[in-house]
Amino acid sequence: MSQFEGTIESLQARELPQWFDDAKFGIFIHWYPASVPAYAPLSEDLFEQTTKYGEETAFRESPYAEWYVNSLAIEGSSVQKYHVATYGDKPYDEFVSEFFAETEQWNPSEWEQLFVASGAKYCVMGTRHIDGAIMWPTTLHNPNKGATYTSPRDLVGEACKAARNAGMRIGLYYCGGLDVTFQGLGYNGWMSMFLATPQTPEYAEYAAAHYRELIQRYSPDLLWNDVGWPGGGAAAMQFMAEYFNHNPDGVVNDRFDMIGVATGTTHADYITPEYSSGLSVPNKKFEVCRGIGRSFGYNALDDDSTYATSEELIQLLINAVADGGNLLLNIGPMANGEVPREQLERIQVIGAWLDINGSAIFDTRPYAVSSLVTTDGQTVRLTQDRDNNVYAIVLGDSPAASISIENLPEGNVSLLGHSGPLVRHGNTITFPPVPRNSVAFVLRIAQ
Repeated sequence: MSQFEGTIESLQARELPQWFDDAKFGIFIHWYPASVPAYAPLSEDLFEQTTKYGEETAFRESPYAEWYVNSLAIEGSSVQKYHVATYGDKPYDEFVSEFFAETEQWNPSEWEQLFVASGAKYCVMGTRHIDGAIMWPTTLHNPNKGATYTSPRDLVGEACKAARNAGMRIGLYYCGGLDVTFQGLGYNGWMSMFLATPQTPEYAEYAAAHYRELIQRYSPDLLWNDVGWPGGGAAAMQFMAEYFNHNPDGVVNDRFDMIGVATGTTHADYITPEYSSGLSVPNKKFEVCRGIGRSFGYNALDDDSTYATSEELIQLLINAVADGGNLLLNIGPMANGEVPREQLERIQVIGAWLDINGSAIFDTRPYAVSSLVTTDGQTVRLTQDRDNNVYAIVLGDSPAASISIENLPEGNVSLLGHSGPLVRHGNTITFPPVPRNSVAFVLRIAQ
């Protein structure tokens, strides 16, 4: 008899696997045929645009380069204008063939080095996005496009191997709710996108069979579904029970049925706020996801001026963790698998910061009081480890001489990255001469 059943009662009785709550920082990978044209307008993030201009404008001018095939089908979009000017009437199918040819140049050992440098604890590799192209050598080809939409190289398997060699847990992304080769193109708003999920028995079996193959081949610890699932939450819970019975330590996100999760009618282990979406569910584990730029897929227009800074990304990680969440930070490789220099540099800076300050991030939980302020106005976020040490993470420049934090928890104070205790008088900490740190520094308070 199976341990889990496909009911809300059975699945909600399951505790979140500790590894995921401990991991805090993961690397997301969007690497698909859209990285060949590698174009999207450098607009505000999708959710800011929706708020300011409405969803039709946001979708027409979407900054997501990985949505190229859909943006191309929206009349008057920047992508459509760019495509006509650059490629004429070239069909998207040719990008798919060109992409798989480009991937032959990929050296997965370079990703492995990046994973190690990042300090991240898990990796979520993309296996199929909205364009329907399949990133592993499945025998279950896209029925509308055939084997030309299947990678001859096992891109998923080699990425999983690189991540595991780097000591990471493995998650797999699959877009269960959208495949434009099935339902057509040109969705131009949130509702039209969610309603576009194919509901035929043939598509439902196609998607489920792909997931089962991915689970059997790669034994993922996390399933990162996107947009929806044929049959909604009821069908998704049947599949989740099957997955959990295969891997009791597995984790699933909320995007099999986001509305069902929000209303409490279906299960998810965690929710996935994206960029400035503001998505939240009370007392629910969350994972912030975003690209280093405004796109998940590679956009050739991005440069240092459009990518988030390493300081911004580190502070995003700190704030997510202090609030009880994780950060899943995306890299968007070029078609040949090379990670753009600007992305690589930011990941390396984050890893270097974690190398010194990771004990305030990994394996921690939010402290009872999660936020304080220094007397000169700097934000302080607090976490606590299993030994009850408290970490006061000060966002911004390290002080030249001393710092005062009202209501700082009692205990002896040390500075991560510096040996020996610091002098403490009440809420004032005196610092020895230390190198300047413009991102964030961490005080450990022994309880």
